[in-house]
Amino acid sequence: MLQRTHGAAGVLAAEWVLHVYEVPLLSWETAGALMLGCFAGPLADIDKPGSVMAKLFFPLSALLRLLQIHHRTLTHSFAFLALLGMALMPLPPLYFWTFLLAYASHPLIDLLNEQGVALFWPVKKKVRLLPKFMAIDTGSPMESLFCFILVVLCFWLPIRDWWHGTF
Repeated sequence: MLQRTHGAAGVLAAEWVLHVYEVPLLSWETAGALMLGCFAGPLADIDKPGSVMAKLFFPLSALLRLLQIHHRTLTHSFAFLALLGMALMPLPPLYFWTFLLAYASHPLIDLLNEQGVALFWPVKKKVRLLPKFMAIDTGSPMESLFCFILVVLCFWLPIRDWWHGTF
């Protein structure tokens, strides 16, 4: 999946956390959580040479390449998610869950791709949710449709909460 799809999924994850915590729509906490979600969603692609995240965090990306950590392995695994969760423990709960769930959205939606994800890394077997003929190819019209649906949901959730007076 492309960065825009992962970014939209990260924002949607952040909005869901904001909904659960009943954070007012027009607040600094909301702004921070949405920015964090937009950042954390595509972050797992730091292991993909040439990606925006790999360029942004070049030293870390170069280290992953040096250690021969390939795309959709370590940074997309349950093990890394657990380590990330432990590292994020000092954060306030709103930001802890925002970052963790936005980051987790990345390998989750990559499971819809034909290549799959090594969720149980260091076991090399990659997992995918859809059979090959239904899988969503990166950059395909199906991915654009999927991204569009995520963006619609990103608008729908806060509007729904505002309409029902929960924000």
